[in-house]
Amino acid sequence: MSARIAIAGGGLSGIAAACALAGAGHQVTLFERRAFLGGRASSYEHPGTGEVVDNCQHVLLGCCTNLLDLYRRLGVTDRVRWYRKITFLEPGGRAGSLASTALPAPLHSGISFAAFPLLSIKDKLGIARALVKLMPGVPAETSEDFLSWLRRHGQTQRAIDRFWAPVLISSLNEDLDKCSVHYSAMVFRDAFLKSADASAMGVPTIPLSDLYGVAAGYIRARGGEVLLRCPVDSLDCEADAAIVRAAGEELRFDYAISAVPFHAVHKLLPQGEAAEAIREKVSHLHTVPITGIHLWFDREVTAMEHAALLDRTIQWMFQKSKIQPARAEQSGQGSYLELVVSASKTLLEMGRAEVIELAVREMAEFFPKVREAKLLKATVVKEVHATFAPAPGHDAYRLPPQTSWPRLFLSGDWTKTGWPATMEGAVRGGYLTAEAVAHASGNARRFLAPDLAPQGLMRLFRP
Repeated sequence: MSARIAIAGGGLSGIAAACALAGAGHQVTLFERRAFLGGRASSYEHPGTGEVVDNCQHVLLGCCTNLLDLYRRLGVTDRVRWYRKITFLEPGGRAGSLASTALPAPLHSGISFAAFPLLSIKDKLGIARALVKLMPGVPAETSEDFLSWLRRHGQTQRAIDRFWAPVLISSLNEDLDKCSVHYSAMVFRDAFLKSADASAMGVPTIPLSDLYGVAAGYIRARGGEVLLRCPVDSLDCEADAAIVRAAGEELRFDYAISAVPFHAVHKLLPQGEAAEAIREKVSHLHTVPITGIHLWFDREVTAMEHAALLDRTIQWMFQKSKIQPARAEQSGQGSYLELVVSASKTLLEMGRAEVIELAVREMAEFFPKVREAKLLKATVVKEVHATFAPAPGHDAYRLPPQTSWPRLFLSGDWTKTGWPATMEGAVRGGYLTAEAVAHASGNARRFLAPDLAPQGLMRLFRP
């Protein structure tokens, strides 16, 4: 049975729910307050530079099965470039790489790990012992933070700084002493131990709003609507309808989904005890910032397309003039670098010029050609509320799709997705909510894609 469904919020979770339901034959109307889709995974023309910039570099891993399912729906799988080798750089330029081979999981990266020059034998033996602890399964949630877990399992400070932290801070967007053991272990087990395919890193080759903007055409081609620059003011519920108030109108639907951030959701819902209970519960969640720094140089400063940077403030470098074909044509002989600082609390109080000066200084330590290059333009994008923190015990404050109102549902990376706040978590949230709405409409469907199956020796630990 086809239903009329309103979705407030055109971020990844709202897009995923809308595409799943539209693809199942429902009539979907997606409301988005901005002029583009994608939410926190979007791009825009920066007024100071005239360049289209992503609000932050977003990457995915091969284990992101639901995000990849969404890409297949939208026909944009060819807009992602995949890498099976990650290079780490220390100041001065010495490099080490981790890469997959044909060895069975979890040994697929073992050869490059054994040869990795930026860690000592003692570091590596400690890391190997800790990874073995994670092979049987992901530990249950406790009050312990992951830094404490690492120290309890004999990790050296160098191993923490040069192995565990670079991966986890960029994946979970939080410092290790504030990360839950459960989600930290999930990143390493499901993304790096389970199979070689799971650990492959994908980087979009077009701006994010171009990548996710395709969803508007997908929805409209299936009889739905996408209303940009049209924020939802409130949602309400009657016995036989969901009421959406937007742009001065009151519209009736069979069901409505709120796909807005957790700190804004209670403002949309019918006021009363139920909305107050939601507000109180999600008040225990808090956000963590990410900062993207964009630098345009007059010449090529490195041949590398990306690198993880150690021992400094800047954590990742992505050379967009090489990753994005259109940028290569525009940049000519120059370099356009996007730099990423996850959990960037220390940068929030710094001014634009100060952040740029820090970034250029650190880039010169890793890439000496920066000293000879001219910085043509630069900008800083601070996403203050980028993700919610994966703190120990915080899963207790994440909400299911269903609410006290039978025709109103919730979606978002902050709902009970089973994943941390990532693009995969957001799409899972959208698909899970779409399943709940489809069930309520009497047309139960499964949209959630299965996880990647374990390979090699990891099949011995299949749940």
